[in-house]
Amino acid sequence: MQRILVIGSPGAGKSTLARQLSERLRLPLIHLDGEYFGPGWTMPSKVEWRERVKALAARPEWVMDGNYASTFDIRVPRATAIVWLDLPRWRCALNVLWRVAKNYGRPRPDLGTAGPEKFDMSFMRWIWSYPQQMRPKTARMIERLRPDQQAFMLRSHSDIPALEAALTRMKEAA
Repeated sequence: MQRILVIGSPGAGKSTLARQLSERLRLPLIHLDGEYFGPGWTMPSKVEWRERVKALAARPEWVMDGNYASTFDIRVPRATAIVWLDLPRWRCALNVLWRVAKNYGRPRPDLGTAGPEKFDMSFMRWIWSYPQQMRPKTARMIERLRPDQQAFMLRSHSDIPALEAALTRMKEAA
């Protein structure tokens, strides 16, 4: 069984990479943003969200993208591989600006029924503060992985072909 968790800053390319890995490895795809946001950008309660994530993580195979560090304790133990897109914040911010410009006013497939793409300045501030706020927590989580879990840190999208090859070998060996 292969369960691949794709994490990183907003705008790092988690959803795109997760979709590529899902297709290449023939694994079910779970976009956590699409599971989290309801119509009109509504959000579940913390209890509802944790129950939903427990059910998703309990599935036998998946590629799951999304940070949601408050549920790392549920998802990380189930993952066989963690892919951390650790890209520079300027790259992530530019990617989000490009995504908003390209999709503005239209729903994105990875967001389910949330609503149309929009610009959100507080979201941009979160991206800019991500290295200080989340990078240390993510690094500590990676350091505590079990020996049977594999971690991959990508600093650039040029690292993706080597990642795909490694994950394909892992799946074939399983």
